[in-house]
Amino acid sequence: MSDTKTVKLVDESNNRSSELPLLSGTLGPACVDIGNLYKDTGHFTYDPGYGSTASTKSAITYIDGDQGVLLYRGYPIEQLAEKSSFLETAYLLLNGELPSKGEFAKFEDDITHHTMMHESLKDFFKGFHHDAHPMAMLAASVASLSAFYHDDIDVDNADDRKLAAIRLIAKMPTIAAACFRYSIGWPFRYPRNNLEYVDRFLHMMFEVPSEPLTLSPVAAKALDLLFILHADHEQNASTSTVRLVGSTGANPYASIAAGITALWGPAHGGANEAVLKMLEEIGTADKVESAVKRAKDKNDNFRLMGFGHRVYKNFDPRAKIIREMTHKVLGELGVNDPLLEVALKLEEAALKDDYFVERKLYPNVDFYSGIIYKALNIPTEMFTVMFAIARTAGWIAHWIEQHETPGARIGRPRQIYTGADVRNYVAADKR
Repeated sequence: MSDTKTVKLVDESNNRSSELPLLSGTLGPACVDIGNLYKDTGHFTYDPGYGSTASTKSAITYIDGDQGVLLYRGYPIEQLAEKSSFLETAYLLLNGELPSKGEFAKFEDDITHHTMMHESLKDFFKGFHHDAHPMAMLAASVASLSAFYHDDIDVDNADDRKLAAIRLIAKMPTIAAACFRYSIGWPFRYPRNNLEYVDRFLHMMFEVPSEPLTLSPVAAKALDLLFILHADHEQNASTSTVRLVGSTGANPYASIAAGITALWGPAHGGANEAVLKMLEEIGTADKVESAVKRAKDKNDNFRLMGFGHRVYKNFDPRAKIIREMTHKVLGELGVNDPLLEVALKLEEAALKDDYFVERKLYPNVDFYSGIIYKALNIPTEMFTVMFAIARTAGWIAHWIEQHETPGARIGRPRQIYTGADVRNYVAADKR
C-alpha cells in the first residue's frame, strides 16, 4: 500500500485545513484517509449506506462494478467456476492460495469430520414453531454453537480461529438441512461422510429412511457452482455486519449468526426468494408481456426482481456464468413447472427489450439462482439458507482477516444528529 500522496481539504468557514493521505490498493480507485479529518477541521463525513466509504483494507475479494469483474484472491470468478469446487474455493478464501493436493486432502478431511451437530440441538429445534422460517432457525442454531464451544475458542489464537472456520463450513449444511426437515416434519438425517460436500448436503435434505436417494449429477454440479458464486462478495451488508460484530471481540459463531440475520433481508440474500414470489405474482407465461409493461410504468409500483445490481453497473459476471448452468439444469432434469416457463419468458423479454438493454438491467445471479433452486425442489423459504451456506466461507475468511490485521479497532460509525435541541424537563402536571 502507498500513502505518499495527499489530498488537501480546506474549510473556508474557519480557515482550518487537513492533509489527507491518499491510499492505493493493488486494484481499484484510491481512497482518501479521513482518519485525522475531525481533529484537523472539526468535521465528520456523511455517506449514507457507505457507498463511497472504504471501511477496511482486505486482500480477499475485489469487485469492479463498471467492468463486471469479480476476483477471489486475484483469481477471476470465471476460472474458479469452470475449474474449481466450492471446498477448494473456500480454502482459497481462508488461506489466500489454492491448495496443493495434500493440503486440499487435509482440508477436506477436516471438514468431513466436523459435519455432525451436537445431539442436543435436536431438542433445541423443538422450541421452534412448526412453520418457523428456516432463516430464523438457522440464525438461532448457529448462535447456539457459542454455547457448545465457549470453552475452546480464543479469538486471539490462530489455531482456534482455524478450527472455528472448519466447524462452521462443515456444520452449516447439517444445520441448514435440519432446519428444512424440521419445517416439514421429517426426521433429521445424519451426514454421510462417504459423500462429497454438496452431495452430502443434498442427501441430508432429501433422503428418507425408507429408501435411498438417487440424484442427477447435474443437481450437485449446479449447487456447487452456485456455492462458488455466492462464497464472497467483498464488503456487502452481511459481511460488514460480521466484521462490525467481530470488531467487538465477539466469538465467530455469534458474528456469523449476525451475518445470517443481515443476509435475510429481501434487499440482500432474500432477493432470490423475492424473484420466485414475483414469478408467482405474474402467474403464467402469457402474462409476462403485461408484467414487463407494468415494470416500465413509473406510476405502477410493480417491480421486476432479480434484474440489475447495485454494484455491477454493466453486467453481473456471476449471472453470465450461472445462466448457462440454469438452462442445462432445466434441460437435463426435464422439469415441467409453469413458474419456470414464466422465468424463461421473462429472461427472453428483458434481454431483448430496449428499455432494459439501454439501462443495463440484465438478469442477475439472484434471478438465475432462484430458478435453479426451484428446479431442484428446494422450497422458496430455503433459498436464503442456501445462500448462507455458501457465504459462510467468505464471512469466516473476513472474520479471520480482521483478527490478523494489526491495529484493528472496534467499529463505531458517526451520525448527523437531527433530534431536539437541549431542553429542560417539565413536570407531568405542567405539560
